[in-house]
Amino acid sequence: MSLNMFLPSLANISADLKTDYSTVSWAVSGYLAITAVIQLIIGPLSDRIGRRPVLLAALLVFTIASVGCAFAPNVAVFLTCRMLQGGIIGGYALSLAIVRDTRTEREAVSLIGYIGMGMAIAPMIGPMLGGVLDTFFGWRSVFSFYAVAGIGLLLLCWVDLGETKPQRLEDAATPVPGTTTLIREPLFWAYALCSTLSVGAFYIFLTGAPLVAQSMFNVTTAELGFYIGTITVGFMIGGFLAGRVGKNFDPTTMMIAGRVVACVGLAGGLALLFSGITSAELFFASTIFVGLGNGITMPGSNAGAMSVRPDLAGSAAGLSGALIVAGGAILTAATGNLVPPTNGAFALLLLMLAASVLALLFAVWAVWLRREVV
Repeated sequence: MSLNMFLPSLANISADLKTDYSTVSWAVSGYLAITAVIQLIIGPLSDRIGRRPVLLAALLVFTIASVGCAFAPNVAVFLTCRMLQGGIIGGYALSLAIVRDTRTEREAVSLIGYIGMGMAIAPMIGPMLGGVLDTFFGWRSVFSFYAVAGIGLLLLCWVDLGETKPQRLEDAATPVPGTTTLIREPLFWAYALCSTLSVGAFYIFLTGAPLVAQSMFNVTTAELGFYIGTITVGFMIGGFLAGRVGKNFDPTTMMIAGRVVACVGLAGGLALLFSGITSAELFFASTIFVGLGNGITMPGSNAGAMSVRPDLAGSAAGLSGALIVAGGAILTAATGNLVPPTNGAFALLLLMLAASVLALLFAVWAVWLRREVV
């Protein structure tokens, strides 16, 4: 919600702070970039000093930054505080690490599936809630909401969250392993790149779907909003399924199952296009499978990445999250250049299928690497 709830207010922020829209839009692109960097810092830091102090500090920074945004007198102060709001990404990365700290690998898959299902609600209700707050109370009320939410989360974690970082049993003189240790693990890359490309198919969809929907299917903006939301519904269903059955299967089994679901759905959509059957309903029905497949895959790939070196679960969560953001940026730019303005449905589905197939290959690689370890 910290990413998208204020999006309906961008034009009003621009007018109120007397700046152009492109400058204010850095509140989105710059924020995404800074969250990637922050994850690379807070993950390893939490492995060294603990989850609790790092998460509490991140929430405190987010809360103070939200207050700064709410009272910002100019765009420079606003954007500075907006970048500091990126500390809230600790709530994502460290919550995954905490789950892995307190659960077995398979139990973590199940719990992360339920967490993903809950997180999928944010993209749907965030902009609606932000739009209502802006309409009745002005854009600054959105950031006041962030501040109040930050205080609530800070108090909840202060009272309820104990330290979960595993205690190291090695000799105190032994150096604490760092992110470079994790980077040298091929199995970690298999999990992380499967996640990156799985989510990458979703980023490709978000970039190309509005162009295809309006140029090929001539849908209204209201219809477009509904169609784009269907992929999130698919993710929620996938997360629910992972939550229900994830603890009964190896993480790589869940990863491959999700990738097969995504690939089959997209291949079906391409087959329909080849046969000359084109409609908005059928096109977006095929893309729902990407959301469904991601909901099944991501809990397994996340839990797997943090299980390569359980003592580096924070670093794994942070590095994997940063790769997802970076991969999304690259694939978003590529999609904008590769999907033609007319008759782009085929190109869009092909790009999504390519990302999903590559993710499947990395999932298969993870299976092979795990067998080699055994």
